[in-house]
Amino acid sequence: MSHAFKLLFIKELVNTTCLQRYGRSLEPWEVTLIWSFIVSIFSVGGLLGALLAGRLTSAYGRKSCLLVNNVVAMVAAVMMVLSKTAMSFEMIMVGRLIYGISAGVGLSVHAIYLVECAPKRLRGMVGVSIATFVSLGKFFGQFLGLSELLGTEDLWPWLLGFTGATALLQLSTLPLLPESPRYLLLDRGDRQGCENAIRRLWGNKDHSAELKDMLVEHTSMKGVRSHSVLELIMDPAVRWQLLTVLVTFTTLQFCGINAVYLYLFDVFRTAGIPAHQLRYVALGTGLCEVSTSLACVMVIETTGRRLLLYRGYLCMAATLALLTVTLYLQTLLSWMPYCSMVLIFLFIFFFSSGPAGVTAPLPGEIFNQSFKSASFTIACTLNWLGLFLLGLLFPLIVENLDYFCFLIFFVFCFLSGVFVWYHVPETKNRTVMEITAQFQMMHPTRESSEEGKTSFELNPNKACTATKL
Repeated sequence: MSHAFKLLFIKELVNTTCLQRYGRSLEPWEVTLIWSFIVSIFSVGGLLGALLAGRLTSAYGRKSCLLVNNVVAMVAAVMMVLSKTAMSFEMIMVGRLIYGISAGVGLSVHAIYLVECAPKRLRGMVGVSIATFVSLGKFFGQFLGLSELLGTEDLWPWLLGFTGATALLQLSTLPLLPESPRYLLLDRGDRQGCENAIRRLWGNKDHSAELKDMLVEHTSMKGVRSHSVLELIMDPAVRWQLLTVLVTFTTLQFCGINAVYLYLFDVFRTAGIPAHQLRYVALGTGLCEVSTSLACVMVIETTGRRLLLYRGYLCMAATLALLTVTLYLQTLLSWMPYCSMVLIFLFIFFFSSGPAGVTAPLPGEIFNQSFKSASFTIACTLNWLGLFLLGLLFPLIVENLDYFCFLIFFVFCFLSGVFVWYHVPETKNRTVMEITAQFQMMHPTRESSEEGKTSFELNPNKACTATKL
């Protein structure tokens, strides 16, 4: 459903409900306030879900959390579907809050489960699939929201509740899959269950190398419990991994993708596309995002995560700078709107082929098992908090800066690209322990420097031999 149709139908429900209950129509500002609350409460629910996810996954496992989470999503969907029949816009509010909690939990647990179930050689490809299906969900939302389908006055509640169908699909198929092998071995200490899960997921081939890596990590973690968020923040040994999560997940929300979609219709309209066809053009941008994400799945294991991240952000920064110029000149030059159209598709391409796909599974690759739940809690909290702040502040930014708002997002993209370039190692085909060692080599602490100095003093001949080699 287009934003205009959704706004119209829900505002009409709000007005009709108040008219029936209280015998008066609401003022426009009152309707807008309720509408804003309906929109923002989803992010509030997502933030609550993200804060709960880490503790739930550590206590009950990945698979169990996902199963129960589907039931929560279905409850939210039923409430939204019945909102119009019950003449209650409050049911939409509660439904979106509950679904937000479900989305917050699901995003964290889903990412952890996929990364832990994937073999090392396919870990990047499987991680990118998270962004692929998010893009696919947005595309189907646009498609089903067309007035020829569910975007009508009678059927719009079914569009709001369509998420219940996907939750039902996962609820019926997930029991066929095993629990995460890494969770079974590293959290539960169940080696036999881990081996059975590996065989069910990866087949009956020889997976001794993968199992050996898990056992090495298991040995290093003996006596170590899952750390809390506060312990993760205070631990200097993982300081740069934490900074990587803070930078990448903050920039994911403040990279400008929402601003680009906001100006989409204005640019296409100025380029001469009829108003009644704009919604179909918007489907083209959604299809561009899906197809680019699929292409990213194909190349990530050969290209690597680090390159896709910093190249994506730096190219997005350059595109935003050029887009600001073309939007400024589009009223002066008749052909400039077409340049803006090309830049919008380029921006979506760079976003989908890099940051959108690589960022979501990143905490699962750079943190060991004891920090994993806490790292995803921080990452998803940043994601939902950024989404909430963006929804709150973005209208004010656009009102005061207009298209110059892209310069703010340019700064985020540029600085994030430079940070990844200089401070984040490649994670392709590496174990968590190898990645941790790479972080320590790039950013040696005082303790590690002293250890290296002691090692040299104890074995000077070995050091000299290594230098010669």
